[in-house]
Amino acid sequence: MMERIAGASPRPRARITGVVYLLYFLTAISAVLFVKGLVVSGDAAATANNILAHEPSFRLGFAVGLIGTALYIALTVLFYDLFKPVNSRVSLLAAFFSLVGCAIQAFGSLFQLAPLVVLGGSPNLSVFKVEQQQALALMFLKLNVQASYIYLVFFGLFDLLIGYLIFRSTFLPRIVGGLMALAGLGWLTFLSPPFANHLSPYNLALGFLAELALMLWLLLIGVNVERWKEQASAAQERLLVQAIGDCWRHAPRFRLRVCCMRFKMDCSWEAMGSHPKRRLSRDSIVVLGPFLRA
Repeated sequence: MMERIAGASPRPRARITGVVYLLYFLTAISAVLFVKGLVVSGDAAATANNILAHEPSFRLGFAVGLIGTALYIALTVLFYDLFKPVNSRVSLLAAFFSLVGCAIQAFGSLFQLAPLVVLGGSPNLSVFKVEQQQALALMFLKLNVQASYIYLVFFGLFDLLIGYLIFRSTFLPRIVGGLMALAGLGWLTFLSPPFANHLSPYNLALGFLAELALMLWLLLIGVNVERWKEQASAAQERLLVQAIGDCWRHAPRFRLRVCCMRFKMDCSWEAMGSHPKRRLSRDSIVVLGPFLRA
């Protein structure tokens, strides 16, 4: 295991992460541009007419938005793998927040598609007057906006934790981690939409610039390979020590004795003491590695 970690280079995966990040940026910006100007705040009739007049563009914006969500899911997995050596639990928690945000974003996109159903002239909706259909379409678009406030909060938590992981890492510049943490705080302002709208566009610009900086760094420079390998090796050793310690604390004595005989280790209760993890040597970890992987 140690040899594989030492031989695996994180540079390709960092570049892949940067490429996926770039594709996400392009799709997210395109999705906004396709529907820009179609929604007129407070004017249901104008909004409905714009959507019907530019239906292909509206549908394309919806489709590109879904592709962007799928790309962000892939980006979340790549980030988890990249930052797992720093702190696996924090990295997993960050991935959880991001995936929840992506799920809410995907569900909220149904509200973006609903106006096409309402305004499509379905016989089942003929009981509603035209003005009522237009108002209903605008209401669905407003619900889509409300859903965006919710998933932005989860993405804020994700950015905040990613910023922490970058700051704690030794293979990416800490200033990028600080920017990501500030971006996360900016997205968290959407816990109170009026407050977030009051800070707009500064909170939005901060999030955009921070993620742009991280994307460009991963794409053009990558990570410090030697320092990433050092953290990956140290993380693996910690996991092995924890696994051996848990085994020694909870395994029955006869199973523990068989394990010790297999690896020719002095596992007497006197040798282990009350804190066996403190008595493990690097050689013991290397010897027990294949057994723990089996």
